[in-house]
Amino acid sequence: MRASLIQIAVDEGESVETRRLRVASLVREQAGADLVVLPELWTTGAFAFEEFAAQAEPLEGPTHEVMAKAASDAGVWLHAGSIPERTPDGTLYNTSLLFSPSGERAASYRKIHRFGFDKGEAVLMGRGEDLVTVRLPETTLGVATCYDLRFPELFRGLVDAGAETLVIPAGWPERRREHWTLLARARAVENQAFVLACGTAGTHARVPQAGHSIVVDPWGQVLAEAGADEEVLTVEFDPGKVAVTREQFPALKDRVL
Repeated sequence: MRASLIQIAVDEGESVETRRLRVASLVREQAGADLVVLPELWTTGAFAFEEFAAQAEPLEGPTHEVMAKAASDAGVWLHAGSIPERTPDGTLYNTSLLFSPSGERAASYRKIHRFGFDKGEAVLMGRGEDLVTVRLPETTLGVATCYDLRFPELFRGLVDAGAETLVIPAGWPERRREHWTLLARARAVENQAFVLACGTAGTHARVPQAGHSIVVDPWGQVLAEAGADEEVLTVEFDPGKVAVTREQFPALKDRVL
């Protein structure tokens, strides 16, 4: 299976509309991949709290339209990162969009754990409630977003729902980059699953981003890792290694809690 993680730089001088079209072009360039992954809140920037309300859009808004077309044009499964979603009642959510190679929306996920400690996202956005998995021909994806990475019980729930590959778009800050790589490897090891974690690059809302998107196998080995700048990280991996790992070292069967 071939996956491409597009580590987008969110430049405050680039309009949202321009960035959408640029990112759609990058997605189309990944034709031949099985799965393409974008970061969290790449339209606005994950720390641009003051922009959330102004840039929020309906679930089937402009980003949905452009990304659905890009997935179809490239013929790929696309995790289109997340957007600030506004529902009809005015509530905002940090919502991920996933599209099939035909351009149909296969799933959406509202982020469960909101970051901010009673500020920012934690007070501006509603909390999601549902765990989301998506069955691809090669593997079952379990979907989480950024701050979710710190909460292992969420990933246990995804594994119980059949997840074999954990996909985590993020806008993770540089000052906590060591946590990013440590937690990505931990989630892979404890769940005996692949982890595909895609972050943002550059600086937005005065917060330097970690970059360093990463792909980890079920034994915790790093298969590929990006640098700090915008780039496309492409890796080939065998989804069958999940079943083999869980059979050879059946730790999940010994769970008590």
